Amino acid sequence: MKKPTDNPRPSKITLGTVAELAGVGPATVDRVINERGNVSDATRRKVIDAARELGLKRILPDSYHRHVRIEVLMARPELPLIARMHMEFIRLARGLSGSVTIHRTNIKDESPGRLAEAMLQTSCDGVVVYAPDHPETNDAINALQARGVQVVTMISDLPKSRRLAYAGLDHYQAGRTAGYLMHNTVRIPGPLVILCNNLAFEGHARRVKGFSDYLLEAGASMPIIGVLEGGDDRDKSEILLRDAFAGQCDIAGIYNAGAANMGVARAIRARILNAPPVFVGHELTQFTASILHDRLMSFTIDQAPELQAQFAIEVLLSEFGFKVSKSVAPPYRSPVPILIYSPENIPNAFPTP
Repeated sequence: MKKPTDNPRPSKITLGTVAELAGVGPATVDRVINERGNVSDATRRKVIDAARELGLKRILPDSYHRHVRIEVLMARPELPLIARMHMEFIRLARGLSGSVTIHRTNIKDESPGRLAEAMLQTSCDGVVVYAPDHPETNDAINALQARGVQVVTMISDLPKSRRLAYAGLDHYQAGRTAGYLMHNTVRIPGPLVILCNNLAFEGHARRVKGFSDYLLEAGASMPIIGVLEGGDDRDKSEILLRDAFAGQCDIAGIYNAGAANMGVARAIRARILNAPPVFVGHELTQFTASILHDRLMSFTIDQAPELQAQFAIEVLLSEFGFKVSKSVAPPYRSPVPILIYSPENIPNAFPTP
């Protein structure tokens, strides 16, 4: 770095002025001042020291952060949503400074015991986790919090735990939205069937309740004849739906609160029902885009994985003293919107795992 006596101090301090004193480019100064990452610790210190020397009128980041490690724990990476979430965490990791490392851990078994074990084994400073609401997972989060490890729940909340924050959709509101769409799309009222992963997941239970509550309040003449727990397994879900269709051929609509959209599509294409049902589901993927295009699916509700991942990481970084978005501050409120896609507004391009 140049000595400040080499040139008289300019009357107006700009990022270019800081860059000249630090001996780096303006783009590097911008990355450091705005904490965009991809800058070595040594360069970071040079830029911040130069900015302080010149008296740059900006809120400057700390010249040094201790190294922070964050572990992201998610089960069943074969599911489209989980694959999208992993992709978003990879993207986020590329933009972080060298002071932060994101470790991604894939767990094939989504049982509460296995996820609780994985949480308790972490050696990281913070954890982001997608897990069912169960005493074992709640106890694991509480144990981590007691030893100073902050936890953010993601996709589905564990509100009975001492987690720091939740990053995800308002699932009750999403379920009510699905109920509204179903009620206003079915032409000839008839029985409905709901498919989900497992009601132990708080997100799925809230979606089912929201959907049911809306239809009840609306006075819809569409009885819900079953809530099927297919474990987000396409084959099991297809079999459960085929059996339901065989027993009630006049089913008017299907609400899939889970991820097994392929199983739903195969069951509908088996032509067991008297007429094609209204099909409302979740997640925008290559597959749901294709069945929306074919008019087999009526609507899909997306939950913006990129916003969930970003919010989860920013909450933890905020707790460790890093500069984050102004909107990320206690009490942490998840900003994830409900996004509705129909056959008429399928994006030309969207993230795919």
